[in-house]
Amino acid sequence: MDNTYQWYQVLEKPFFAPPSWAFGLAWGIIYPLIAIAFIFLIIGVAKKRIPQKLFWLLIINMIGNFIFSPIQFGLQNNVLAMIDILLIITTLAIFEIKIWKYSKVIFWLLIPYLLWGAFATVLQISITFLNL
Repeated sequence: MDNTYQWYQVLEKPFFAPPSWAFGLAWGIIYPLIAIAFIFLIIGVAKKRIPQKLFWLLIINMIGNFIFSPIQFGLQNNVLAMIDILLIITTLAIFEIKIWKYSKVIFWLLIPYLLWGAFATVLQISITFLNL
């Protein structure tokens, strides 16, 4: 853990990089919203009101989300982390576009995730290129 912290601390970061506590705060809000949206999604799919392919799209997104930290901090590989976060934001944007037709509730529950994800994507791309 100390090695990971030290590694991240010495990376060059853009001027807009938030303090470390902001990540915990953001995810502390976003993850419960994702969980609630996921419950609504499961119910919608079970009742055949939402296409099953949207369930799988969000699953792909979540897998990308959960492997981000092990890639960036475990492997300490910013290039792979950048590729992963591009997958995350792309699948989320597609999901949001498609879910609007079926559930405005799910759409709005995931807006904070989309906004933070867009910011995190720009941040990760910046960190990657600043540290090549």
